Amino acid sequence: MLQVSASLFSIVLSLVSIPAQNIEKSFLLNDVRQLHSQLSHETRLSIYLPEPLSFSDQVSDEQAFFLFQRIFRRYVTLEFIPEQRIFQAQPQGPIIIKARWFFTDAVNNNRYALRIYFLLQPETAAAVTRPDLRRTPSPWRIIEIKAEKI
Repeated sequence: MLQVSASLFSIVLSLVSIPAQNIEKSFLLNDVRQLHSQLSHETRLSIYLPEPLSFSDQVSDEQAFFLFQRIFRRYVTLEFIPEQRIFQAQPQGPIIIKARWFFTDAVNNNRYALRIYFLLQPETAAAVTRPDLRRTPSPWRIIEIKAEKI
């Protein structure tokens, strides 16, 4: 029984590592399209970002695309460091990916550091294979993004 649950947990972690890598890549490259492909297309996203970004609301994936497009144009990522530990409260429930995001303001060269959390949950096959969106190999989608100053 213990071996079966350990095997299941390792399979879940391997599936989760794909979106974690994609999130990291999207921030390091300031690639809003890559990030958009990781967002949930079924539910509204809850986003809370402290100063200097100063945003808090529930938005659609398209609205999140334009929000992060604006953010990535002004703020350049210096480092994006995912934490090795992935939190999952329930075996089939959502997961949390935690990272540290260091960026600079392209206008005034101020530097900032945030601890950022991504809440992901599995999405239905219909939403994952929508023809108008770039396909990703993982069914996990971001449903919430929260950050705090370090």
